[in-house]
Amino acid sequence: MKSQVQWFSLITLALATSAASAQFVKGNEAVRALPGGGKQVETAPLPSTGPIRSMKPCAAAAGCHAGPWHMVETAEGLRECTEVYARAGTCRASSYGTTQLARLWVVKSRGEWLQCQYPDLASKCVKVFARPPANLPFDAVQ
Repeated sequence: MKSQVQWFSLITLALATSAASAQFVKGNEAVRALPGGGKQVETAPLPSTGPIRSMKPCAAAAGCHAGPWHMVETAEGLRECTEVYARAGTCRASSYGTTQLARLWVVKSRGEWLQCQYPDLASKCVKVFARPPANLPFDAVQ
C-alpha cells in the first residue's frame, strides 16, 4: 500500500511539473501547425499610425526595459520581448520555468491580439489595440 501511495505521489508531481513548465498558450491562433510537423507563427502587427512607428524599440539586451516581459511565440519558439510586436532585437530566449519575472502572454484569440496574465486564455486578458485605460494589462510574476 505504501509503495502505491509513493507511486501516485510521483505521478502527481510529474504531471504538476509538466503543466507548470508548459511554454505555450492553448488556443493561441497565432500558431498554426503545418502538415509535416512544422508551424506557422504570426506576430502582432505594428499599429498603422502613432509614435510607435517612429520610435526606436528597446532592445532586450539594452537594459532599458522597465515593465513586464511579453511572452511571444515566434518562429524561433517562445521568446521574452520588451514589446508585443517582437521586432528584431527586442526579444531574448525564454527563461520561463527557471527565472521568476513579471510576465504577460501575447496571444491571438478570435482574431484579436490579447495580453494575458498567465499562459491561459481564461486568465485576465486585455486587448492589445484597445484605447487606454482598457488596454492596461494585468501582469504577474511567474
